[in-house]
Amino acid sequence: MTPDAAQWLDSAAIDPAVVALRPDYRALLITAEGLRPGPSDEFSEGMLAAAESTARELLGDGPAEQHPHIAAWREAFRAFGAKPQRTRPSAEALLRRAPAGLPRVDRLTDIYNAISVAHVLPLGGEDLDHYAGPARLVRATGDETFETTAGGEAVVEHPAPGEVVWRDDAGVTCRRWNWRQCTRTRLTHTTTRAMFVLDALGPLDDAALTAAGEALATALTDGCPGVRIHSRLVTGASEAVAG
Repeated sequence: MTPDAAQWLDSAAIDPAVVALRPDYRALLITAEGLRPGPSDEFSEGMLAAAESTARELLGDGPAEQHPHIAAWREAFRAFGAKPQRTRPSAEALLRRAPAGLPRVDRLTDIYNAISVAHVLPLGGEDLDHYAGPARLVRATGDETFETTAGGEAVVEHPAPGEVVWRDDAGVTCRRWNWRQCTRTRLTHTTTRAMFVLDALGPLDDAALTAAGEALATALTDGCPGVRIHSRLVTGASEAVAG
């Protein structure tokens, strides 16, 4: 089991090579203990429905990529060699699905997807108890392992050299910054301790990032009474604010 959540947050880091690529990048990391997992329910359904309505108001009939924060993420993907029209930033992928209805996955994933859409920022959740060591955002060498599925079967892939990835001591936990999470640390119906990553680039200022984090914390508290939450803002300058 990963040690004390607050101590674990202190060990998270952004590699200087990522800072050089996007000096404006910031990560708000939030841990939550005492969660109530399970299938999608009335609470998570209400959040997703509200997020779908917000997306329609934000974008109207325009494409998701017209939003300044999504446009910045597409630029960031291109900077390390990814093609955003093929592997989209996670927030863009969700926003593109919002008009027809967001996916219903499970109550914890639904909650963070709703916040991602409503605040137009990439947001991922991971099972903290399946982490091995600290979370680090790095540029891959290409030798790292990434556990995923293909055709319904478990497979191990490797990121492209230079790709921006989140990783721990056991391998890559999320490829292409926020594109796809690994199977090892994904949230499940038994997850009670999780960490969430809220990704921000220049067009999303610190006030907006903080508001998204507070919205997630409120949703988790409302949906999981008694949950214990800690947060840390990690910036390219290696500054951190704990909460």
